[in-house]
Amino acid sequence: MIKKGLFLSSLALVLAACGTGNSDSNSSSEVVTTDGSAEQEEIVIKVASHLPPMTDIVEIAGEVIAEPYKVDLVEVSDNIQYNEALLNDEVDANFAQHKPFMEKFNTEREGNLVALQTIYNPVVGFYSPVYDTIEELEDGAEVAIPSDVSNEARALSILDHYEVITLDPEIDNHEATVEDITENPKNLTFTHIDLLNLTGAYEDGVELVFNYPTYIDSIGLKTEDAVLLEDDDEYTFALQLIAREDNQDSAEIQALLEAFTSQEVYDYLDELSKIGHLEPAFEPAK
Repeated sequence: MIKKGLFLSSLALVLAACGTGNSDSNSSSEVVTTDGSAEQEEIVIKVASHLPPMTDIVEIAGEVIAEPYKVDLVEVSDNIQYNEALLNDEVDANFAQHKPFMEKFNTEREGNLVALQTIYNPVVGFYSPVYDTIEELEDGAEVAIPSDVSNEARALSILDHYEVITLDPEIDNHEATVEDITENPKNLTFTHIDLLNLTGAYEDGVELVFNYPTYIDSIGLKTEDAVLLEDDDEYTFALQLIAREDNQDSAEIQALLEAFTSQEVYDYLDELSKIGHLEPAFEPAK
């Protein structure tokens, strides 16, 4: 848990180092060159993100965005700062989350964040330092799942899909919690862990651990090492470009959206899809 004072201080340092994303920073003006012609100054669009490949995509979008726009990547160190920064107008957009996570933030913080476009779907799943297959799962095994509600639901939906547990059919699987488990034949025990600490749970020997490819890759594991992988053609949890209600239709954000859905970004994602980490979740702009 990040203490409020420490979070605000760290956020201030991050944003001070990268500048601010208020409306003044996005204003443009004309400058007169020595030959008397007018040139438009670049318009900076600040995008908060967290870890590759998300940050890589922001940078690729910055390389292809139309003039006079320029993308400034604001890197954050956790899953709190990028939404707080966007809500407080410190940045113009962020790219680090799926829509259910954003919706939960809006509910808790009375936010006005808006999901604009799915970009890619991370191939999430369960990993085990003990079992090679899910069939080896023993009675009473410990299962580490995310502590935030939207990712908890995602993890439980995978277990329900593979009939490891049964969720209440009257509950939307995208909102399910452990309280909605109606059948648990293996008597599994569930431990809620912050998303960023799930890799540590694997290293500590927890029998079954939910994780994202971005995080599990840090200890040399790939999606082929998972004992269960998500199967969701609807891309409910695909990562999206996020803006605010008040700026979503601006010229700056529309230019950013076009850059995020460019052929260059798609080609980068397509290469990553070949190793199983993710799936592109958009068709490139023509």
